[in-house]
Amino acid sequence: MIDYLSGKLVFKDPTYVIIDVGGIGYHVKISLQTYTEIKDEEQIKLLTFLHIKEDAHTLFGFKQEDEKRLFLLLLSINGVGPSTGLMILSSLSSVEIEQAILSGDVATIQHVKGIGAKTAQRIILELKDKVGKAGSDAATASLGFLKSSNKIREEALQALITLGFPKAAAEKNIATVLKKTTGEISLEDLIKASLKTS
Repeated sequence: MIDYLSGKLVFKDPTYVIIDVGGIGYHVKISLQTYTEIKDEEQIKLLTFLHIKEDAHTLFGFKQEDEKRLFLLLLSINGVGPSTGLMILSSLSSVEIEQAILSGDVATIQHVKGIGAKTAQRIILELKDKVGKAGSDAATASLGFLKSSNKIREEALQALITLGFPKAAAEKNIATVLKKTTGEISLEDLIKASLKTS
């Protein structure tokens, strides 16, 4: 089991990073929470989870211990795989997820793409006694970018497509969010808001 990776950040995308550890480049899938926190660090350390299937070995990375803990708890739920777990962590912050679970807020969890009512209820029922025991930080800094920036729009579109959205639906969601937004919006906020737009 690979518990963490520490090395040079070679490439950063809202859905994955490439970390050079001793001359080997590791492709690590990340959530928007982690993407926001790593900013432009040159040397990086990510806590990891290695998911092994017959046809693939996939690394998932987390900047914070509480995010990794929540990811592993989500994986313990029948019907929640690593991709869905990452989608939940990209759509909602760790604090929002824990609050939704503790308050029995099915609607909030159900807003995540790919989560139906039954899965949302199962997450709440099975994790209610397991979350909230360890304190978590909700401090997320928002980087200001002009909402009209084509680069931001393009990166958001790529991230949504990588997360499984059809291109047309992703473009529509991004356009909807940008119409409602006044002033500036960061890439992370644009992707998060687009994930919640139905």
